[in-house]
Amino acid sequence: MREPLAHEERLFQEHYFLARDGLKLYGRHYGTGIGRGEEKTRIVCLPGLTRNSRDFHPLAAFLASPEGGAHSVVTLDYRGRGQSERDSDKSRYAIAIEAEDVVAACAHFGIGKAIFIGTSRGGLILHHLITSAPALIARVVLNDIGPVIELDGLLRIRDYLNLPQGPSGWTEAPDFLRRLHGADFPLLGPRDWQEMAVAIYRDQNGVPVADFDPAIASQLQGLTGDAELPSLWPQFEAFAGIPAMVVRGEYSRLLSVATVEEMSRRHPGLIAVTAPGQGHAPLLHLDGLRHVISDFVRG
Repeated sequence: MREPLAHEERLFQEHYFLARDGLKLYGRHYGTGIGRGEEKTRIVCLPGLTRNSRDFHPLAAFLASPEGGAHSVVTLDYRGRGQSERDSDKSRYAIAIEAEDVVAACAHFGIGKAIFIGTSRGGLILHHLITSAPALIARVVLNDIGPVIELDGLLRIRDYLNLPQGPSGWTEAPDFLRRLHGADFPLLGPRDWQEMAVAIYRDQNGVPVADFDPAIASQLQGLTGDAELPSLWPQFEAFAGIPAMVVRGEYSRLLSVATVEEMSRRHPGLIAVTAPGQGHAPLLHLDGLRHVISDFVRG
């Protein structure tokens, strides 16, 4: 069953702040409580590799609403994505640097401890933060990501991020995305594809353009089918004392059922949720997922 989505309304405040190296970064704040010393733990949402804060707008708006728990929610654009500044040093599009940027964001928003929701790349950043800044993490939701990444899924991401051409106009953009991802997302309807287009693309003279530095996608071009991807089991095991949830898309090619089962074995308290009708990475505001997450973050 499809639930109504939050429209792109002024339900948030925009913030610009500096990374440790001086790069200008962007984030949104939904709800109340930032900087007021309230005891309620905030929620910080971390998007995927080339995605941005707009991905989380429907979920963040819900979690900030009375129905969703009236939480204070922060969503971020990593460097080189969305409204954050592009980095002239392309080597700094790296998980360790982006984790430092998350720490800088938390300092800007006055957050000493947070509930983190990490989609794909965001979950990998959390695997870094749990060892580099563990005191920041109160609870964690890993959206279609774990300590083992399936190479087939990563190769697919490489291929569609490096397509030579995107949609020619805004009218075409939703159908372009549906043709690209529809087999993995049978749950999505026309409105969902429209909202995905608004989240993924920015307008450039009337043409939708992917809203990230192309250098980020080009980092994957050297990936081949015989690559050996390192696992992150030691980092994942550092989540052992923290309430954790993993969401896996039913048709995910990046996170396997076997990896989720092993995650549950190594973290007995882990809540494992399947997102029916979705692939990598599930939209967390659809088909009851937002209520599952709301219940989890309430504790």
